[in-house]
Amino acid sequence: MSLDKTPRSNRYHIAILGRMNSGKSSLINALAQQDVAVVSSIAGTTTDAVHKAMEIHGTGPVVFIDTPGVDDASLLSEARITRTKKAIDSADLAIVVIDAPKGEGEPEQKLYAHLEEKQVPYIVAVNKIDIGDHEQDSSESSSPSPGPGHRPSSSRGTSPPYVHVSAKTQAGRDKLLKAISEQAAKAKEQREPPIVGDLINPGEIVLLVIPLDEQAPKGRLILPQVQTIRDILDHNGVAVAVKVEELGQLFAEPHFSPQLVVTDSQVFQEVDKVVPPSVPLTSFSILFARHKGNLKLLAQGAQALDLLQPGDMVLIAEACTHHPIADDIGTVQIPRLIDAKVGGALVYEWQKGGDYPEDLTRYKLIIHCGGCMLNRRAMCSRLEAAAHAGVPITNYGMTIAACHGILPRALGPFRKTSLI
Repeated sequence: MSLDKTPRSNRYHIAILGRMNSGKSSLINALAQQDVAVVSSIAGTTTDAVHKAMEIHGTGPVVFIDTPGVDDASLLSEARITRTKKAIDSADLAIVVIDAPKGEGEPEQKLYAHLEEKQVPYIVAVNKIDIGDHEQDSSESSSPSPGPGHRPSSSRGTSPPYVHVSAKTQAGRDKLLKAISEQAAKAKEQREPPIVGDLINPGEIVLLVIPLDEQAPKGRLILPQVQTIRDILDHNGVAVAVKVEELGQLFAEPHFSPQLVVTDSQVFQEVDKVVPPSVPLTSFSILFARHKGNLKLLAQGAQALDLLQPGDMVLIAEACTHHPIADDIGTVQIPRLIDAKVGGALVYEWQKGGDYPEDLTRYKLIIHCGGCMLNRRAMCSRLEAAAHAGVPITNYGMTIAACHGILPRALGPFRKTSLI
């Protein structure tokens, strides 16, 4: 997959934070060396979080999140600051941009505290060093720039790197890119687990059951299927794809014995009847529960299905937006399965796209999609929010498997990973 076509969910997310007119958008343009962000001398030009995808040499595909100023005092300031906090929830790294003539103050202190709370690593970019008395070299420093409110050491006992830059003259650009690459390299050491690669050995077969019904996109596969195939190939496995209708023919062959079968959750029950008990079986959604989030937490959340009562409120969250069809999995299939399991109607609310409710305490259970359109950081932030609210959370695949009574089998392939 070429870098310009890398899905946003697979990119390293970098949130650009700071006050209005500190030069956040200008800094993105300087890093990209092209005009990708709107720049104006008018304070508050950036009114919402805007994503800018690009490649950084030595780091790879990234997405910059250009955010509104944290000192916005307009009538929409609360909504804009909320958007900035949501950008932090999906950030693998933050760059706090300081206006050198103004220095640091209370807005920056609040940002630092919030980043520390969310455990997001960050770099401080002291911008506009080309102006007046603040003109200086672009050396990297571990000390704050001159100004009020000096930054204390972080809770981890270290201070973030300070890089002096000028978005206008591009002084310090290389220093900042180097600091970004160093942070990205540290993040790779704690990267998400593979989708399926550690569940197989080189040369082993993974059978992918892919229904081609009216929900399947015309002429292509959906993202989780494509990424799973790539992960199998990256780990020197053999990927075999089949429709549900041909599944029985494959297992009629006496010597056919794949190491693992991965199915679309919507045909879990049909596939479970065909695949021999001796062959491990799971779903794309459950694979992504581990790849994007916390498999153990989501598996525990599925147990809450047994505690639901008619009239309980359930949130169904989907990271992408699409026009639902007649038998849509999130709006039709899952509510139908749960109501049948509980023996009565529940109250459902749906949340689609990038938004996520701030108050989760109203729900007895949250059921999330596989999260293929979210990066791991964003998905984990949603899991943390549910845990903080004391609300169990699970996902589509686990919900469907639990309603059909096959969740223990679906989690079986992961037991050797010590995550269940």
